[in-house]
Amino acid sequence: MLMKQILLTVIGVVFFSIIISAQITTPIIKAAFGVDADLRANYFNGFVQSGNDDWFNNGTAGTGFFVIDTTGAASIVAGYLSDVSPFPKRMRPLFRSMSKPKFTVVNNRLWLDAIFVRDYHGNDSTVFVISDKNGDSPADWDAGVQNIPDKNDILDIFMHVRRAGPTTTDSLWMFGGLSLDNTTGNRYFDFEMYQTDIYYDRASGKFYGYGPDAGHTSWQFDAAGNVTRPGDIIFSAAYQSSTLTNVEARIWINKAALSITPAQFNWSGQFDGASAGAVYGYASILPKTAGAYYTGLGSGNNTWAGAFQLVLQDNSLAVNYAKDQFMEFSVNLSKLGLDPVTLLGGDVCGSPFNRLVVKTRASESFTAQLKDFVAPTDLFLAPRAKINAELPVFCGMADTIVSDVYVSNPHPTSVYTWSTIGGNIIYTHPSGTWIQVNQPGTYIVTQRLMAGCNPYATDTITILRDATCHILPARFRSFSGILSSGDKNAELQWAITNNSTVRSFVIESRIDGGAFVEAGITQANGLKDDASYNFNYDIPFGTSSFIEFRIRMINQDGSFSYSRILRINAKQTLTTGIAIAPNPVRGKFQMTISSSSDTQAKVLFVDMQGRTVSVINQMLKKGTNIFAVEINKNWQPGVYNALLKINQETLTTRFVVLE
Repeated sequence: MLMKQILLTVIGVVFFSIIISAQITTPIIKAAFGVDADLRANYFNGFVQSGNDDWFNNGTAGTGFFVIDTTGAASIVAGYLSDVSPFPKRMRPLFRSMSKPKFTVVNNRLWLDAIFVRDYHGNDSTVFVISDKNGDSPADWDAGVQNIPDKNDILDIFMHVRRAGPTTTDSLWMFGGLSLDNTTGNRYFDFEMYQTDIYYDRASGKFYGYGPDAGHTSWQFDAAGNVTRPGDIIFSAAYQSSTLTNVEARIWINKAALSITPAQFNWSGQFDGASAGAVYGYASILPKTAGAYYTGLGSGNNTWAGAFQLVLQDNSLAVNYAKDQFMEFSVNLSKLGLDPVTLLGGDVCGSPFNRLVVKTRASESFTAQLKDFVAPTDLFLAPRAKINAELPVFCGMADTIVSDVYVSNPHPTSVYTWSTIGGNIIYTHPSGTWIQVNQPGTYIVTQRLMAGCNPYATDTITILRDATCHILPARFRSFSGILSSGDKNAELQWAITNNSTVRSFVIESRIDGGAFVEAGITQANGLKDDASYNFNYDIPFGTSSFIEFRIRMINQDGSFSYSRILRINAKQTLTTGIAIAPNPVRGKFQMTISSSSDTQAKVLFVDMQGRTVSVINQMLKKGTNIFAVEINKNWQPGVYNALLKINQETLTTRFVVLE
């Protein structure tokens, strides 16, 4: 946890850890990322140039990648274009994370994370409404709905962190961007990072989850000036007369800490809390390392504004930025001597910080009134492992029963290791995402975000044994289901062998992971050895997530056995759509197609070079259709599009194939 906090500290400190008296205007490429106040990959300083990454890609060919996920961008922009006053679609916020999974090595560089956030527009609902200041406790901030001057109105923010190579010893770089509505007036803004899970409640206009030291988390040092606990960081910038004139970093401390000489940086003389006599406040710092470490500049006129276009304060749309409307920054954390891995021997996979808040101020003064803000946003938080069992209960005393235990939300760069208390693991898949077990017991998975990293998360599941039930092998041949009738009905279908020995079937269901209950009984027809059955299940009102089914097959002698568990999502629609799970994919995946009618469909799987690697022709039933797909030698690791051609319409979804 300490290292998770320290990288937050590091990023905040170095990003704006010195007061700068002159604008740095030289476009530059650092760690293969273009810092030129432009958003286009494979394009640098006004010219096409293959190889440099950037925030987005507008179609320029090359080996450079875009770091922000643009899934659904065309649909969002189309919605903007069709929007009419009072522009409900344009006024909504928008959040996108990194285009690659967190902690992914891309072109020999380790990408940690990236975000793009579009603030509320029009009558902004995330605005400081009283004279709130940086040194105040967030508990005392008052926010709500209010119009603000265009020079203070945040449009979009960007942030990305990567290493210049694939290892923990390669330089750590941070890139940031911000666009404001006004392009001519003086503008002032802050990026503030918190150790706690601070959040904003729009209903009350208040902040919660802030730190214990006057609303923040304070830095602590030992007698030698070494950091024993990192705290909150704020970095501030001033953009005056079309020039980036001032950049400053501060850390939250007890004022008494100013008597200590820090080992990693120097105090630079400023301290501001909630009042003149405040015990806690933000103290300004300077790095100990000399030399250039930071660059930043504003956009030129008619600079492309990205895949989601630009929504201005008056809710009008713009394809391009005006001059200096977008400001971009970079900082080399390692050159500053504040890389947490090389300096402190930390874990490169540790989450750098918990929350980021971006704010604007009324003037250059650090204690000026706060204006607009982008609500607390997460970074560096990969999905924590959750595991499920194919058979959560072993029926009878037979020792031939085998169940899959699997990670339901696998993260592609994570490494998963398994252990058990009282159980028995008979097989572990090479990916580590699932195991096979043949004994009841408790099974534990430990997740590391990369090989060699500290444990990131664990999850457990307990498999039980029911000695009163019996499994008769090879009785169930299949068990499937579809969602139909406007999400109100699930149609179950199953087929069995040795039908003449069966008396009846008890259909059991459980909602959103609860207990199984009896949903209905179907009598066996007893007419032939192989038979098929179906059952219509009315979905209860208020079902929020999923329903799971199993069938208890009762034999003529009174013995019984269970089918495997079938899960059906309870909130789907009859509009046509396609989904891939799990995503990313290893070996095989499940394709789900929703159809509004019985119809013929064709699915093409196409790589990013436009090559078709597989084609499936399938007759669909009205409702939700589920199919298993296995990849073959034509599939190479990378990003693919699944193109569903149905009823003279083509729909797509994107997924990732791993080695």
